[in-house]
Amino acid sequence: MSIQKLIVRTLLKLPDGALVAMAGGKPLTIDGRTLDARVQFLAAQGARAPSITTLDPVAARAATAQGLKLLDGARSPKVRVEEMQVPGPAGPLDARLYTPANASGPLPGLVFFHFGGCVIGDLDTCDTFCSMLSEIGECVVLSVAYRLAPEDKYPAAVEDALAAYRFARDNAQKLGMTRRIGVGGDSAGGYLAAVVAQETLRSDEEEPALQLLIYPVTDMEWQGGSWTSCENVYPLTREIMDWFIGHYLHDRGEAKELRASPLKAGELEGLCPAVVVTAGFDVLRDQGEAYADKLRVAGVRTTYRCYDRLAHAFTAMTGTVPAARRACEEIARDVRRILHA
Repeated sequence: MSIQKLIVRTLLKLPDGALVAMAGGKPLTIDGRTLDARVQFLAAQGARAPSITTLDPVAARAATAQGLKLLDGARSPKVRVEEMQVPGPAGPLDARLYTPANASGPLPGLVFFHFGGCVIGDLDTCDTFCSMLSEIGECVVLSVAYRLAPEDKYPAAVEDALAAYRFARDNAQKLGMTRRIGVGGDSAGGYLAAVVAQETLRSDEEEPALQLLIYPVTDMEWQGGSWTSCENVYPLTREIMDWFIGHYLHDRGEAKELRASPLKAGELEGLCPAVVVTAGFDVLRDQGEAYADKLRVAGVRTTYRCYDRLAHAFTAMTGTVPAARRACEEIARDVRRILHA
């Protein structure tokens, strides 16, 4: 363990009061919610560091990868992990296959897409969480690294996500999966999973068995609500979100398209069951909840959870924030409940 990592983890073992004192002196409350003391401490440290908006995307990827290593837990030892590639529309995509170590036959599957605004992130970004989904969810998880902007702009990530799901569906037996295969992701990955669910329905092909949408981007033109009240909360400020969208889209007019803003879809009837998760301290909170509400109105079986005391990217804080680990375990149990139904 690095010295920096040891220091961070030692500090985060201090009592809540001490952490809050070091983070500004009083608990952070927004929209009637109070932020977890450990997340507040991390948010305060993050606010003191240069924003990734001051970096070019390549440097931002390296900086965020280093930061995540300080916060995340260890990969579950109860899963087997295989590095592989899956065919994409513009060439092979790096992927990672997680299988419960005690699996004696095919299990339901989940194709997963990492967070990062379609600009940063890689297979390591959600490595621990994917291992938890596999172990607790009792499923085979295929995590896929889609193309990133600005090198590959919209809709490259969407096309890669669709290709990855179709590959898993068409090669389920080779991957150790049954035909019950879901799609999921967090933030940008949740957005991609929502688009995959919509696209397969519209094209009248075999749909996923589940859409797991963790603090998803659902409307790239969203305004108001948590977009304003949580605009300065680490690690996803409104400025950073605008930076992501600016790199991802060719122009802001593309935000009106359903492949960019799935919340704009007129009809959602017939979509697969959904688990929609938001964080209380997140600029994306309200648009995620709005999508869950729209799914319910359309008659889609929907589980909605808002973790009021957590912030964006908590799926990568399992090694330092106990509340984040508990939330991730609960989400994995939701996945098991639906995929094994």
